[in-house]
Amino acid sequence: MTEQEYLDQRLDSQVQWYDRRAATNQHWYRALRVLEVILASSIPLFSSLVQGSPPIGILVSVISVSIAIVSGLLGLYKFQENWIEYRATAEALKHEKFLFLTRSGPYSVEPALPILVERVEGLISKEGTAWSSSMRQPVARGAHEEVASATQ
Repeated sequence: MTEQEYLDQRLDSQVQWYDRRAATNQHWYRALRVLEVILASSIPLFSSLVQGSPPIGILVSVISVSIAIVSGLLGLYKFQENWIEYRATAEALKHEKFLFLTRSGPYSVEPALPILVERVEGLISKEGTAWSSSMRQPVARGAHEEVASATQ
């Protein structure tokens, strides 16, 4: 595989993949957090109207359940953690590419391509290992449990 083939077929495609995944996870994290904040903020408002209005009580319950669902999704899919990890990996890969293209740092020796391949594959492997480890961890206590205990 030539230098250009490696840059095009492996490194650039990985940078693009990590960029897209970071953006997607950032979007979902922010959207769900905004929804969670809006829902949680509405509970005190509707709770003050509950007295004598069963439909409002049902609405408060639905909002509470919705907060638990959103919080559970945030914990389950780890959008914030993935966003940060994917962004860090994309930036590290870009950094390696620029060092390589300018033949700086570890790439000031010839042949530089094997060093690039080792370092890039190490970054990709490290991120993959980190992801695998995070998938094995149980979901931590989330805000949904705190909301449930606060509304009781």
